[in-house]
Amino acid sequence: MSLNDTPSGERLRISFFGKRNAGKSSLVNAVTNQQLAVVSDTLGTTTDPVSKAMELLPLGPVVITDTPGFDDTGALGELRVKRTKQVLNKTDIAILVTDATRDMDESEQELLRIFEEKSIPFIVAKNKSDLLESSPNGTFEPDASRKTTDKSEILVSATEKTGIEELKELIGHIVPSGDNGIKLVGDVIEPGQTIVLVIPIDKAAPKGRLILPQQQAIRDILDSGAYSVTTRETELAELLDKMISAGMKPDLVITDSQAFEKVNKIVPQDIALTSFSILMARYKGFLDTAVKGARAIDELQDGDKVLISEGCTHHRQCGDIGTVKMPNWLAERTGKQLVIETSSGADFPENLEEYKLIIHCGGCMLSFREMVYRMKCAEDLGVPFTNYGIAIAYMKGILDRTIAPIYG
Repeated sequence: MSLNDTPSGERLRISFFGKRNAGKSSLVNAVTNQQLAVVSDTLGTTTDPVSKAMELLPLGPVVITDTPGFDDTGALGELRVKRTKQVLNKTDIAILVTDATRDMDESEQELLRIFEEKSIPFIVAKNKSDLLESSPNGTFEPDASRKTTDKSEILVSATEKTGIEELKELIGHIVPSGDNGIKLVGDVIEPGQTIVLVIPIDKAAPKGRLILPQQQAIRDILDSGAYSVTTRETELAELLDKMISAGMKPDLVITDSQAFEKVNKIVPQDIALTSFSILMARYKGFLDTAVKGARAIDELQDGDKVLISEGCTHHRQCGDIGTVKMPNWLAERTGKQLVIETSSGADFPENLEEYKLIIHCGGCMLSFREMVYRMKCAEDLGVPFTNYGIAIAYMKGILDRTIAPIYG
């Protein structure tokens, strides 16, 4: 799959970590063969994580991230280290860049511990090997004391461009396959089935295009040898009448969750119904948690804090789902005076203890690793975690119906 065909949340994320002046930025530039990062002898030149989506042979579509020095100091340095740690939550492969002319220090050892705690495959790239008196080529045997099967070490020189191709090959050997057999919808339908997709076109709909889950569903259906029929909710009743009259009753209807209430009334009970958001919860690995979390809505009390979080950033419009519709539905369902807080993009709160419920978007723009990380942060604190589609289905009294096509 080419870069342009690969959704942001599906790209392999390779991040470079290490001390200031270890040569991270120089190595990133050497690996990408671009001037992605600013290079300087001055400590702390990289002040914020810098990311670039690109096609990197032989790996394919990736996102490369250069991070600030992990040993940065002072108040500003602490903020940079914090941002570096945030990058870890969305990293598929970590590259620890060290100085080959010295032993690793405590900050580098801490990074190794974090990699292992988060189960992130990693490589130690010993940079500046050209400064050694003798630099054997190839990889080192892993240090047995670190007790991990994911670790590899290699000598490289960003300035001399040595070991760069070997490093990329090494990355290729530990690339996670990403194929766990789960598709958005392709593995819950059969060839020859007819799937109706209900896609509202309102103020929130992007002009001239479909949002990612809608595109992904259509491609899944085509790949499965099934038939995809698309319509707005305003034409759904007429479409179903025509299809059923012609003996072509749909096997499944997938709708935008915001139209659940209307679509549920239109679609006969003998036709399976679900939503893009519910399918995305399964695809991103948190469906069971989300179903359990939605049931906590009825336990909310006056004054409880609810976090409504989205993985992407966009201009808020009148009737926005996260800031307007969802709070209104919660108030209608619970009859309680709730405290609603919102977050978007990378700004997912570190401290979740104060929340009684977290309702997240489908996470289509987030990687599988980051979505699961957010879920686990909530689970570790006993905070119920669900997503838009499942929460809406629960509040509209149709959760069992809408998860049946997935659970069977």
